[in-house]
Amino acid sequence: MLAAIIVAGGSSRRMGFDKTFALIGGKPVIAHSIVAFEAADSVDEIILVGREDRLAELNDLVVQQAFRKVQRVVAGGARRQDSVSAGLDSLSRGSRYVAIHDAARPLVPPAQIELVFQQARRHGAAALAAPVTDTLKRATDARMVCGSIEREGIYAMQTPQIFLKELLLEAFRVVQVEKLALTDEVSAVEYLGREVVLVANPDPNFKITFPADVALAEFALGNRGTSRS
Repeated sequence: MLAAIIVAGGSSRRMGFDKTFALIGGKPVIAHSIVAFEAADSVDEIILVGREDRLAELNDLVVQQAFRKVQRVVAGGARRQDSVSAGLDSLSRGSRYVAIHDAARPLVPPAQIELVFQQARRHGAAALAAPVTDTLKRATDARMVCGSIEREGIYAMQTPQIFLKELLLEAFRVVQVEKLALTDEVSAVEYLGREVVLVANPDPNFKITFPADVALAEFALGNRGTSRS
């Protein structure tokens, strides 16, 4: 059984407004993410984690869109890892694997979710990622170039990230004891010394961060020839 935790607990400081409910093709960003997991055959349940002050709106969205796999809507925490922990606490006992996905990545297609799940079943942990193609430079605090970074073998992490549930729970227990601050779940599993397989994604799956990203996402979805309705 695969459970998905869709995390929408961010502050959206760079966006200037709550990106979770920014409209793409007439639907909120988070609705596109939910639709992808609803359409993935391997996903049995979905847990939504949101800001406490937007939970009523998330519940209304679930009802209005008749999402059948969403089982619970819960409040997140101050940090991403706190929000993921809240989602983990809400999982059904029967779930064996868990996928973590950023609600602000509305472009992920169901096929990519399935590919990551296949690798997670083989290896225990897998994540979607994009090979870095830009030239990378190091800079000083004054933003003066001070070196180059070889981009071969460098990937930009994306979501979903899928794990054996017990593996991720163990990783989060260690994170809590060690009081670590993490930006994604792969980092938690990596801290245990466990391997994580990357699934290279050639398609757009960027995170809505700035206002211009909304228009880019709408363009990308339009080019796929579907509104995910």
